Amino acid sequence: MDVSGLFSNLALGISVAVSLKNLFWCLCGAMIGTAIGVLPGVGPVATLALLLPVTYHLTPEGALIMLAGIYYGAQYGGSTTAVLVNLPGESSSVVTCIDGYQMARQGRAGPALAIAAIGSFFAGCVATIVIALAAPPLTKVAQQFAAADYFSLMVLGLVFAIVLARGSVIKAVGMIFLGMLLGLVGTDVNTGNTRFTFEISSLFDGIGFVPLAMGVFGIAEIMHNLTNTERRDLVSAKVSGLMPTREDLKRSAGPILRGTILGSFLGLLPGGGAVLSSFSAYTLEKKLSRTPERFGKGAIEGVAAPESANNAAAQTSFIPMLTLGIPSNPVMALMIGGMMIHGIIPGPQVMEQRPGLVWGLIVSMWLGNLMLIVLNLPLISIWVRMLLVPYRLLAIAILFFCCIGTYSLNNAAEEVLLIAFFGFFGYLFMKLECEPAPLLLGFILGPLMEVYMRRAMLLSRGDPMVFVDRPLSLTFLIMAAILLLIVIAPNVRKKREEAFQE
Repeated sequence: MDVSGLFSNLALGISVAVSLKNLFWCLCGAMIGTAIGVLPGVGPVATLALLLPVTYHLTPEGALIMLAGIYYGAQYGGSTTAVLVNLPGESSSVVTCIDGYQMARQGRAGPALAIAAIGSFFAGCVATIVIALAAPPLTKVAQQFAAADYFSLMVLGLVFAIVLARGSVIKAVGMIFLGMLLGLVGTDVNTGNTRFTFEISSLFDGIGFVPLAMGVFGIAEIMHNLTNTERRDLVSAKVSGLMPTREDLKRSAGPILRGTILGSFLGLLPGGGAVLSSFSAYTLEKKLSRTPERFGKGAIEGVAAPESANNAAAQTSFIPMLTLGIPSNPVMALMIGGMMIHGIIPGPQVMEQRPGLVWGLIVSMWLGNLMLIVLNLPLISIWVRMLLVPYRLLAIAILFFCCIGTYSLNNAAEEVLLIAFFGFFGYLFMKLECEPAPLLLGFILGPLMEVYMRRAMLLSRGDPMVFVDRPLSLTFLIMAAILLLIVIAPNVRKKREEAFQE
């Protein structure tokens, strides 16, 4: 490994990340992320979708730094309400409720929150190092990929999204194909023919990523929360005695380390990410523990492991996006959307053409993690007070700003109608238990797959065997086929459904 090259890249990243503007956007991302992590029902996917139009007016560096800050900031914020109110602000914090709230009931909310913050900070720093070390060699490998390899890799990515989607496999497959179909709407750049536009002129340029993401994730989430009558009572007492004891630190050291390693690995998998990592880390710790009966009754390991894992995974999921241009989860799909808004085509070439953007983003993660630990612990009482704001008022404000934001992108009223249209269908998907994440991945990857498939067929003069002649492409296709066969096997499918229910 070229150590001097790594240091010069980090120096470039520092020069970008510590500029006043980018520090400001990093702080904004960390604060918004913490806020939406605290507020149940306003997850990072919905927030990123709703804020995409705002990033249009920022520099690409500022936009990506802020969006990334929101994502990993939400992992910090989610633990606060999970511990104090037994209400996960973010889906990856669900498992933290189990032992975190029990600790709070025993008067140990301070150590639980401190360990969650320490674990998240440690995992975030390690994951940033992993990104810095892994990104350059992976980019070089990715540059050797031919069009057929890219196509097969995307097929594998979509199969991973099916395997890791909650609920029915059939529904996940259906959502992927629906996303791919929506991605094909518009004018074919090769032939000039229009596809699936139904003679509607505003669809000739295709469906915009922002209206689709805002509708399916943002508006649908708001509609779902407004129809949810569950009350959010604030039952937290004053948090005191933040410092964990020596025994707490001793018990937490192993889980933090294991959670960081597990989360860093699972974050790389397509369809993986923070939620899968936190549940896996909790299960691992319970299995490894000599006293598993303590779990569920206030074991500090049950807070340390999932909080470290979800933060590590949140950050390492940037690696496939930065090196291959392939989103591993809906948040990364939205990050790619943020890049495309600024005219940046995702892929391995980004690291060579825009090194300041990539390394500035990586270094900003360190700074963002530092800001988050300073923001979270001393200001816990303020964040928790946010739960007192009635959701109906928040929803009106969010809807107002997202309509203005969408309109300001292209000054097109049709796009505001589109978010309402996709919002309705997003809500319908929720009611039918169809997870929308595969749809978004299909929407992003579908048109890219078409481009790479056409390129591969052109280069091979129409010979489809090009996809199996290249060893790398063949390996990806075999892996995809094996995964698909495994997941539809009756025994595995039953176990998978049980695991998701648990």
